[in-house]
Amino acid sequence: MIGWALAALLLAAPAAAQRVEGDRAEAQGLYEAEVPVRTQAEAERTAGYARALAQVFAKLSGDRGIASRPGVAQELRRAADYVDGFDYRQDESIGSSGAPSFRTMLVVRFVPEAIDALTAALGLPVWPQPRPKPVLWLAIDDGRGPRLVGVQQSNAARPLLQRAVERGYRLGLPSGNAAEQAAAGAIWRGDTAAIARLSSRYNPPMQLIGKLYRDAGGWKADWIFVDDGRVLSRWSESGGDARRTMATGADGAADALIKRYAKATAPADPVVQRMVFTGLRSGSDYLRLSAALQRMSVVRAIRPLRASPDRLEVELDLLTGMSGFRRMVDEAVLLEVEGTDELAPPVYLLH
Repeated sequence: MIGWALAALLLAAPAAAQRVEGDRAEAQGLYEAEVPVRTQAEAERTAGYARALAQVFAKLSGDRGIASRPGVAQELRRAADYVDGFDYRQDESIGSSGAPSFRTMLVVRFVPEAIDALTAALGLPVWPQPRPKPVLWLAIDDGRGPRLVGVQQSNAARPLLQRAVERGYRLGLPSGNAAEQAAAGAIWRGDTAAIARLSSRYNPPMQLIGKLYRDAGGWKADWIFVDDGRVLSRWSESGGDARRTMATGADGAADALIKRYAKATAPADPVVQRMVFTGLRSGSDYLRLSAALQRMSVVRAIRPLRASPDRLEVELDLLTGMSGFRRMVDEAVLLEVEGTDELAPPVYLLH
């Protein structure tokens, strides 16, 4: 127990988080996220909304680079429009020097239906639910030999377990009985068959196998991800911070899972669509129409074709076709009055 306490101190895992007042606020489920903020000022909260929405998109898709996909950055700037509620939490942790540190976390809840509509409209990949909960077989050697991280030592693996939650799935830990403790040697050898046999009592038959050890003045982690006896991925990471080096295991496992199981909801290539807008009676109406179209992240380009009194015909480059456009259009501004004929362009009336 003393050894594990020292290991947890070396890893400096922020496991002592607590709410200053009232019940602890935490992100629960795919449509909630928590991000650090410097203050509780409105401007800081608005910036936090954007980072929280990026985290939710990443959890839904499993793609940690989701913010770079077309249309996503534009929606992140409007993240406040999709917020259902928020709360704050004050986290306290003890560093390796023994001094306490504090961090304010913003916990954001988004409207699930709105986020689902955005995901479909932008054609983002979706990692289907229910999602598997692989078993984490992790051995740590801090200089006194490798030891297995079981349920009783979960705090030592907290950075890795939390990173998995941020990527939209969870990891389980073995119970840590005597037979499993002896598996540290098999982990160190990379004996996936031996670990799979030990893991047969757990579901699903997926294992994230890793060893974390000191290396060249820092830390190194070697990882293997196994799905039903098949090795899907192997990778290694090094760094000066044990917590960050450890967390790479959750990222690698998530990348392997989404590569195999995530599916795109729509083609990524823009579709050129001819459309007609009516009800434009003044210059201000044209400006309102332009603003409404530019707010829609599925609209990538606007090319006017013909204009006449009360009517404008355009070509739009649509990220995910008419299905995405219809999901995102603000019906309080634009109302579709014709669009059932596949040969004729859709017609929208400007309110």
